[in-house]
Amino acid sequence: MSGAAERHRDHRGIALIVASALFMQNLDSAVLATALPSMARDLNEDPARLGAAITSYLVALTVFIPFSAWIADRFGAKRVFMMAIATFVVASVLCGRSQGLGELVLFRIFQGMGGAMMVPVGRLLLLRGVAKKDMLSAMAWLTMPALLGPVTGPPLGGVLTDLFSWRAVFWINVPIGIIGLGLVAWKIPHVEPTKPGPPDLVGLALTGSALALVMFGLETVGRHVVPGWMSWLGLLAGLATGALAVRHCRSVKRPALDLSLFSIATFRDPAVAGSMFRTGAGAVPFLIPVMLQIGFGMSAAQSGFVSFATALGAFAMKPLVRPLLKRTGFRATLVANGVIAALGVAALALVGPGWPSFAIFVLLALGGLARSLQFTALNTLAFADVPHERMSAATALYGTVQQLTPALGVVLATATLEVSQQLSGRADLLPVDFSRGFLVAGLVVLLSVPLHMRLARDAGAEVSGHQG
Repeated sequence: MSGAAERHRDHRGIALIVASALFMQNLDSAVLATALPSMARDLNEDPARLGAAITSYLVALTVFIPFSAWIADRFGAKRVFMMAIATFVVASVLCGRSQGLGELVLFRIFQGMGGAMMVPVGRLLLLRGVAKKDMLSAMAWLTMPALLGPVTGPPLGGVLTDLFSWRAVFWINVPIGIIGLGLVAWKIPHVEPTKPGPPDLVGLALTGSALALVMFGLETVGRHVVPGWMSWLGLLAGLATGALAVRHCRSVKRPALDLSLFSIATFRDPAVAGSMFRTGAGAVPFLIPVMLQIGFGMSAAQSGFVSFATALGAFAMKPLVRPLLKRTGFRATLVANGVIAALGVAALALVGPGWPSFAIFVLLALGGLARSLQFTALNTLAFADVPHERMSAATALYGTVQQLTPALGVVLATATLEVSQQLSGRADLLPVDFSRGFLVAGLVVLLSVPLHMRLARDAGAEVSGHQG
């Protein structure tokens, strides 16, 4: 067997094994969204406040991801990857034993620490050894199995919640994590540690503090969870700390976040314009199950079997991504499909209690097709022109940006619901509130399109194979 064929085989195997970790993380997020209404009833909390169970995890991911690059270099990527999976599993067990929202948020933060090391380090294991021409194929192999999490998550979360309780949605991670650990230990080759030098502790502290403060402010403002002045103080302090973090990272030799990567156009666009898209799209997985259960009166299981259509559409799109990008290129795909994806999100505002489940299913599946294409194109383009020696820094920075935006999406969704309630002078959520939520989310997705138009026509051509 030739060396090239051997490398291709290795990349495919590693991608599938790393995808087991992505599967576990995506499954966890999908089943949790379905179980939120049941959790709210059991813990005597408002469903909108239970968004903290999602955002706390996503914020922890964002805060700790910058540290992942240094830890992977210092202790070896394989060893760190296994440690991260084990941490995620232990935290999942603790989440399932939570007795209140405070405990749940604390253990979700612990779970986020494991996820922060798990996903970017796993991606690093793959990307460090893949040739540019094989990157799109490698990313497809990486993401396709991971999509099984969202596909199976909503119905599985609904069934587990209805048959047992919401706690079971966390315990399902235990067998998956054990299998993943075994596969990593068996199949992924050892990666020798390097000497990256001392970590940028000041940069890590400033970056983590800024992200945590901003998310605290966004999550609590207008919710009457803490005094209003405290929320606004958190936002202002977070923005000020963020400015200090940017200034620091630009002035040191080995920063916590290598902001010079933004000088690469094909990295900057997925990071900046992609953030707009991911924020709007990130509101959808939160809004759908809450709308179906709270707004339309479906059970958790019914909601799960309808809402998994989004991920099913996404899974169906994956085999089509490579030929589409080869035919049209990254720029044309991101612009045209960005408009389609925005319309798909906004169209959900038309859904009402009288709609048959099959019609909702079809609309969600069509929207999943467009969003899947956009996600894959963005995630591949981001690393198209990054030199191999900077891949570790790139996965850390892009991972930080990538994980922050779903949290902003949940905040966008919950804030829109609350504002809609307040404007109508009611305490209960009605279908019209969700319609407004989808319209706002669709608008945010659409705002990413003008930014994509600034890309060169041949952006990422070495990866896509587009000859236009």
